[in-house]
Amino acid sequence: MTDSAAEKQFPVNLSVNGTTKPVTVPARRLLSDALRHDLELTGTHVGCEHGVCGACTVLVDGVPVRSCLMFAVQAEGHQITTVEGLAGTDGQLHPVQEAFRDCHALQCGFCTPGFLTTIAAALEGYEPGTTISDDEAREIVGGNLCRCTGYQNIVKAVGRAQEIRTQRAGLTPDVAANADTT
Repeated sequence: MTDSAAEKQFPVNLSVNGTTKPVTVPARRLLSDALRHDLELTGTHVGCEHGVCGACTVLVDGVPVRSCLMFAVQAEGHQITTVEGLAGTDGQLHPVQEAFRDCHALQCGFCTPGFLTTIAAALEGYEPGTTISDDEAREIVGGNLCRCTGYQNIVKAVGRAQEIRTQRAGLTPDVAANADTT
């Protein structure tokens, strides 16, 4: 049967942004759709629906995953972080969010959630105080597509995010003066 009303439904507990949320979904419900439609977390955007563009990227156990290629039932037992979960519980922006703002690294914003989650995960592989080269930044964002920015400010934002992480770790007195404010 192809009628979705007749499809077998499965109860799933999704651990999203530190909170477990029960949903009942058909086996073929994509994680992106469960996040957006069942949990009303609309920060995860769906672009190509083929895993190519990266707009739907979320973190599953800290690893970037294209949520349009993963079924919601597969996510049970895993920790999912969406763009809504990047900021601290105190409301402080994640270093990547702050860096995107500082470096004017977005225009229309459609691809931004995927870039933010991808970069946030990549930065975990670098110790605060480590410099990320432009080539490394390009490698980090190479799997995400943006039709507006030309990527230059996104690349700058990767380095800026690392500066902010360094500053927050207390390793540099003030890197805020180095932000591109043009």
